[in-house]
Amino acid sequence: MRDDIINVLKNSKKALSIYELQDVLNLTDVKDVKALSDELRKMEEEVIIYCSNKGRYMMLEDSHLRKGVLRANKKGFGFVEIENMEDDVYIAPENMNGAIHDDIVLVEITSKMNLDRLEGRILRVLKRQVERYIGEINFDKKGVGHITLDDSKVKLDICVSKENSLNAVDGHKVVVELLKKLNHNFKYSGKVVEIIGHKNDPGVDILSVVYKYHINTDFPDDVREEVKDLPMSVRDIDLIGRRDLRDWEIFTIDGDDTKDIDDAISIDVLNNGHYKLGVHIADVSYYVKEGSPLDNEAMERGTSVYLVDRVIPMLPHELSNGICSLNPGVDRLAISCIMEFDHQGKQLDYEIFPSVIRSRIQMTYKKVNSILENNVVPDGYQPYEKSLRIMEELAQILRRMKEKRGYIDFEVDEAKILVDENCKPTEVVLRERGLGEKLIEDFMIAANECVATHIYFMSLPFIYRVHEVPKEEKLRSYLSFVGSLGYQIPGDLKDTSPRTVQKIIHYLEDKPEFKILSSLLLRSMQKAVYRPENLGHYGLASPCYTHFTSPIRRYPDTTVHRLLRTYLFDKQLDMGTIRKWEQKLVYIAEHSSSRERASVDCEREVEDMKMAEYMEGHIGEEFEGMISSVTSFGMFVQLDNLIEGLVPIRDMKDYFHYDEEHMSLTGERTHVRYTIGERLLVKVVRASKEEKIIDFEIVRKL
Repeated sequence: MRDDIINVLKNSKKALSIYELQDVLNLTDVKDVKALSDELRKMEEEVIIYCSNKGRYMMLEDSHLRKGVLRANKKGFGFVEIENMEDDVYIAPENMNGAIHDDIVLVEITSKMNLDRLEGRILRVLKRQVERYIGEINFDKKGVGHITLDDSKVKLDICVSKENSLNAVDGHKVVVELLKKLNHNFKYSGKVVEIIGHKNDPGVDILSVVYKYHINTDFPDDVREEVKDLPMSVRDIDLIGRRDLRDWEIFTIDGDDTKDIDDAISIDVLNNGHYKLGVHIADVSYYVKEGSPLDNEAMERGTSVYLVDRVIPMLPHELSNGICSLNPGVDRLAISCIMEFDHQGKQLDYEIFPSVIRSRIQMTYKKVNSILENNVVPDGYQPYEKSLRIMEELAQILRRMKEKRGYIDFEVDEAKILVDENCKPTEVVLRERGLGEKLIEDFMIAANECVATHIYFMSLPFIYRVHEVPKEEKLRSYLSFVGSLGYQIPGDLKDTSPRTVQKIIHYLEDKPEFKILSSLLLRSMQKAVYRPENLGHYGLASPCYTHFTSPIRRYPDTTVHRLLRTYLFDKQLDMGTIRKWEQKLVYIAEHSSSRERASVDCEREVEDMKMAEYMEGHIGEEFEGMISSVTSFGMFVQLDNLIEGLVPIRDMKDYFHYDEEHMSLTGERTHVRYTIGERLLVKVVRASKEEKIIDFEIVRKL
């Protein structure tokens, strides 16, 4: 009956009463009429339909109500994000109605504030998504614990009795669960379910952020038991059906401190002059059996999380650093993708098969860059110099081919935070991205495309890495802003093909504020996600793409390996297998995308915290930087090492008018104008590790 109701309401030009619905649905039996009434009530509770004060029903999207997620601000107001709506709905503090950050809410859109923003009020909380919170506990004289939450956006007053405290003491960081609401909207009794550690203990600050994003730090007992039974070396039985590549010159290139090595490479020049590139990826799915405790835990985690002083792995260290890691001088199982390219970068042939390899050497980016950029060959690298130079030759060809089709390189820098043994930040520097890093990136992209294209043309269920076309209005809004800075992008920009964005990047790359403008352009793009449908990858200008090359640290890659084994190696192509994967991949794609977002948010929050902690030791010092964003409450300045802080408008020595269209602030008395891209000398006036904030004041323009 539900489908019939939805069909009628969607096709009706007006809201319908229950009697009109009875007539349209031709319901005359008393039981059918009652079933209609019950179903309408359920659909209203589930916020699928809306019933007006006059008792008329309509689809929720046809009403002035919407369902969305509240993103609260620490100042008390918030915005409701609504799926398929471009604009968020602003909620004033007095219209929050007891809702807190991350709640799923029913919001009434009340009026237009201006051309860009909607205003509304929350009618009710539909679901409280977060049930556990992280904070510091301190006890009053009566022995009642009070929780100071880490997330300042969550406005809750949580009290914990002594018997519900797990014997926590003052200063402990804890995980607290809400029990019941007390005397007003934001006051709750709570229960400590886990003690993370004391706030002053090294590393507890990072663990507190990790717990916030529900990232598991320990492996369950059943996983540990399973790992005990796994072989820690390659056996003869493991080689059945594998191609033996142990006499090939295969090696790895990674960062200095990398322990989980899941990709190795090889190169040959064929008699016809073409390149034979080998990309050999750790065969994780051979050890991680589908449906096992190990597999279930890996799927739940979704990804490894890389923080400033630690890695929280997707797989236990026995696998991630051991039997699955392509360490030098030992036999390892792999899935190899061997591709033949001509001198224009066109792929002419390929093979995908299970293999056994033995890496010759564990190279580092730093030493490979020494060869490729400075012609200095480190000790031990002499036997591989020729191969590296051939690889660089091919990488340049592949990159030119990608650029020709529209590949977009935003050239966004990344910060690297160096810490001491107590996890205290000692320096913040830019991560290096030399020819070695680009070479590996080019080769991995080639292998990912090869694998994805092969399965796509077999028309079998698969998981793709997709990056959809940006919304035209966002691109035009960005171009309008760039135009306000005096930059007019030449040519026809009516289409939103990758070449359009590539053209914008090329036009701006010699401008002094390029890094900021490139970052803003990247933010206007859609986010890359996992999907069981092939929608292409916009940023790579790739019609068909997946993630195959990092199965130690990404569950979608492990899934791709499992599908290759199922379809190609074991030839399981029956309808039962196909139907199973059609259903299963929907969840894997959605869950993996969700865990990836949580991982990225966790990594960023830890970086923000450590950067603020670093700047606590530099209050009063002056630094050069560039205005990276302008808002109604001030402007953000990004230092050359990517540390970003706010110049609050309240601290500026004039009354400043905010121009949203041009993203600028202009002083009423002084007529001084600040806009994105300008370089400033700023002084650090405030920094707080707990609040994860840094405040600057302007010394002068540069």
